[in-house]
Amino acid sequence: MLRMALALALSTCMAMPLAAASVDDMPIKSSVMGEGETIIFIHGWTCDESSWDEQIAHFAQDYRVVTLDLPGHGISGQPVLEDFSLELFAEAVEAVRAEVGADKVVLVGHSMGGPVIRQYALDFPEHVAGLVAVDGPLDMRGLPAAPLTDFTPAAREQMIQLFFVPETSTQVRDQVLGMMLSASETTAEGAMTAMFAPDVDRESVVAAPALAVLAGNSFMSDDPAAREVAPDLEVTVMPGTGHFLMMEKPAEFNALLDTFLTERAEF
Repeated sequence: MLRMALALALSTCMAMPLAAASVDDMPIKSSVMGEGETIIFIHGWTCDESSWDEQIAHFAQDYRVVTLDLPGHGISGQPVLEDFSLELFAEAVEAVRAEVGADKVVLVGHSMGGPVIRQYALDFPEHVAGLVAVDGPLDMRGLPAAPLTDFTPAAREQMIQLFFVPETSTQVRDQVLGMMLSASETTAEGAMTAMFAPDVDRESVVAAPALAVLAGNSFMSDDPAAREVAPDLEVTVMPGTGHFLMMEKPAEFNALLDTFLTERAEF
């Protein structure tokens, strides 16, 4: 009964905001809810922390849940175009981790968040209890060329529509479009350029336990070669989902993450 009451209370309130974290003098918007071992949820390209609304209340029953807006996204500080990099994003995550005082954390990254959590694991391995890539690559060696060179809202909307499947609800479509199209063209270009930059480290091995949860329409697959750079990787696919699978089928996604946290994370 108490657990049900807690879940109801969590689902009807917002995560408490944090204000002190910053990187390169840019404030990083972050929020925290719950107590216990820490999960940090990291959004994708031109998204923000609201990507994880369906996860916050569920996981805050048993964990400390942290969400953030990466630099240039949401209401965090805006870098200039040439300052965007995966290292900058990883440093923003580290600033938030330090602010909440967590030692080891599980990092959950959606889309571009996959390369971000990989970069974090390379830069700050001592703080990583596990990695969960949500339809985003941990093995970046075979990435195709950047899918977009025109970052106007019209061009971005055309690409975003490809993220959906017939089963994607109107509510999710509207939320995703509103979120992603609110990002500036500078952020859209800078973040995509950062992800596909030629100097990104694609070869180093990430030793942490890892899970990849792929959408039904994902361009990725369970390629055994990925274990060359992520040896402790498991891959699962959620059929009937588009790119925003954690929003489309939250209960199914949450169950997969629950299992990873209880059986494989190394807090």
